Amino acid sequence: MGLKYRIEDQKKLYFVTFTAINWIDVFIRDIYRQIFIDSVKYCQREKGLQVGAWVIMTSHVHMIIGTNGENNLENIIRDMKSFTSWHLRLEIEQSNYESRKEWMLWIFKRAGMANSNNKDFQFWIQDSHPVLLSSGERLM
Repeated sequence: MGLKYRIEDQKKLYFVTFTAINWIDVFIRDIYRQIFIDSVKYCQREKGLQVGAWVIMTSHVHMIIGTNGENNLENIIRDMKSFTSWHLRLEIEQSNYESRKEWMLWIFKRAGMANSNNKDFQFWIQDSHPVLLSSGERLM
């Protein structure tokens, strides 16, 4: 990751994007969105995540986030992506209604095997592309 897209100041707000591998339209189902929402709420309650704004799109999530200082923002992001990845995988694997189940799991497993940072599965693109919101212009 280049220096431009790093979380350097834990006291600032950042615009981040979490994107599903291959931009798969995962969040078209309520159950998948709810898994992500539950993770955000948990991180707010237990890890000090502060959320200024967010939107769940079909294949990605945009957020304006910060931290109250309890935990580093990078660690919160890592934990949130890890949790949601695991639970989304489980939900998709156990689903009786997901018509794209085999295809989605194949994509996620193929991406995981191609990336040495993973064991066998990758749901999220690794970079969250954090952009420091350092001026009023960026906040509007």
